[in-house]
Amino acid sequence: MSKEKDPKLRAEATPPAGVPPSQRDVLACLWQKGRATARELREALRSYRPMTHGAMMTLLKRLEEKGLVSKGKAGIGKAFAYKPTRRPKQVFRSILLDLYERVFGQSGVVMFTSLFEARPPSPEELDELQRMLDDFKERARKERKERKEE
Repeated sequence: MSKEKDPKLRAEATPPAGVPPSQRDVLACLWQKGRATARELREALRSYRPMTHGAMMTLLKRLEEKGLVSKGKAGIGKAFAYKPTRRPKQVFRSILLDLYERVFGQSGVVMFTSLFEARPPSPEELDELQRMLDDFKERARKERKERKEE
């Protein structure tokens, strides 16, 4: 089911208004690092999103205007360090739903099979995934039961 067809999923997955992929990449990098200068961000993103210092500063300014990052003195010359002001879960969901719909043809099985073939999970990850699957199955059973009772 697409996120447009499931209002609950859509509401949970919607990132803050107007966060394009380039800004999501910067946010993801900040979540990994916790705090970083524009230079550190450019270096970290260089392999898949190369950009000039000016372009990075523009992205950071836009993220700051949206309230998604804050800045403070980095302690190195005139540089500022940026940190995210929100947790990543909401934006991660948005990225995954975008991939799910546009790349994997709305097939979770194809999406996760591709991921696990590219990087097989460890035994510990498999155990955790199994627990999560069991929880999802139980929730689905409860929801079906509640719909039948209505």
